[in-house]
Amino acid sequence: MATVSLTPQVVFSTESGGALSSATILRFPPNFVRQLSTKARRNCSNIGVAQIVAAAWSDCPAGRPHSGGGGGRARGVASSHAAAASAAAAASAAAEVSAIPNAKVAQPSAVVQAERNLLGSDASLAVHAGERLGRRIATDAITTPVVNTSAYWFNNSQELIDFKEGRHASFEYGRYGNPTTEALEKKMSALEKAESTVFVASGMYAAVAMLSALVPAGGHIVTTTDCYRKTRIYMENELPKRGVSMTVIRPADMDALQNALDSNNVSLFFTETPTNPFLRCIDVELVANMCHSKGALLCIDSTFASPINQKALTLGADLVIHSATKYIAGHNDVIGGCVSGRDELVSKVRIYHHVVGGVLNPNAAYLILRGMKTLHLRVQCQNNTALRMAQFLEEHPKIARVYYPGLPSHPEHHIAKTQMTGFGGVVSFEVAGDFDGTRRFIDSVKIPYHAPSFGGCESIIDQPAIMSYWDSKEQRDIYGIKDNLIRFSIGVEDFEDLKNDLVQALEKV
Repeated sequence: MATVSLTPQVVFSTESGGALSSATILRFPPNFVRQLSTKARRNCSNIGVAQIVAAAWSDCPAGRPHSGGGGGRARGVASSHAAAASAAAAASAAAEVSAIPNAKVAQPSAVVQAERNLLGSDASLAVHAGERLGRRIATDAITTPVVNTSAYWFNNSQELIDFKEGRHASFEYGRYGNPTTEALEKKMSALEKAESTVFVASGMYAAVAMLSALVPAGGHIVTTTDCYRKTRIYMENELPKRGVSMTVIRPADMDALQNALDSNNVSLFFTETPTNPFLRCIDVELVANMCHSKGALLCIDSTFASPINQKALTLGADLVIHSATKYIAGHNDVIGGCVSGRDELVSKVRIYHHVVGGVLNPNAAYLILRGMKTLHLRVQCQNNTALRMAQFLEEHPKIARVYYPGLPSHPEHHIAKTQMTGFGGVVSFEVAGDFDGTRRFIDSVKIPYHAPSFGGCESIIDQPAIMSYWDSKEQRDIYGIKDNLIRFSIGVEDFEDLKNDLVQALEKV
């Protein structure tokens, strides 16, 4: 056997003649894994190769040999030094879990329980859930590595059969799962108090996958007038192709909901709370009881609340949806969505998702994981600033009306106080002016970006009559989108700076 040194630290074994063999083995010096993982953290946070080489599956026995051919994966990529590091990291995690009464490392549910015993607040869950205990990848990196791979290989046919029959924990294909995404799903489940979560490519796809998986052909759904417009367009235009009919009610009209439940074989009531853009609030506990008494499911889109402010599953909802693009990720730099709830239901969504696609890229999963570590801090800041801003705007002479659940003037303030711990970072309001006056106001602000979306660190402002409904004056009239309506997503900037900016812009009205 000849050897060719590619770097001072990495040596490839080769066959005679100098060609790389199909069973090439990477040999690392004892400190290489730590050095590489450090470099990956500092310089290559989104370069999966560096991070995968620095990681190994925590369920991989130390020193497990490779089979010939088939390429590499995170499990067993590094030499025995990496395996030893992996075993040490896994042993450390096991020691932490075993220190908690009744915890068993081998059982994911026990790890989840141990994690919840250890992490008693949303703040700790946002930082550590899905990562501090029970992470599938054993690595000395504090952050969860990005695993950029399209597929995962097996040592032999028996290991594959064990995987298929649930005796071996691994992954098979990138569309069916990824360890970076899995850590993210565990974190969201912990925050929402859910049995299971599936992350997908966008919040819109999360809604589509949920409706497609859980509403049968010929079924009937109920939804509300105030909601994300693209969700309504999908339900109005696409669901009828499957024979699904729909009743649309106003958010607070419980008599209309009861009538829909009595008159139809309702499969699902799907609603936002708070809603977009008027921030109406639905009594989750009440409607859950109403739906369940008729055999219907309740799915809450909780994007405007975030799991910091509202936990709809604990109030009786069957499922919760988020556009993770908004508060969950929180930095206006990634798109994603998720469905959380009972495993029985989420599994159906996951199966549909595995067939259809809409996969969250592992790099996007990493960005959302990173964003969630400050979720509680960001949302608390946005709650406080938004409430002060709503109170200020309600008293301003050039503001006709303010929509914010934290104000006593809001029609569902009593509901919001009961089921939310904070009222969110979006304030909608109507300027005391016409279409052109409202345009002058929004064009005069200096700090907020004039853009769609919400929930990020940067404040964003838009005029829905232009941003969301420019192509349909008829729908603006139907759903109450006036020319002077503004949706203001408050970021994490200073309140006084934002207030002063709005004051000078309102002088243009």
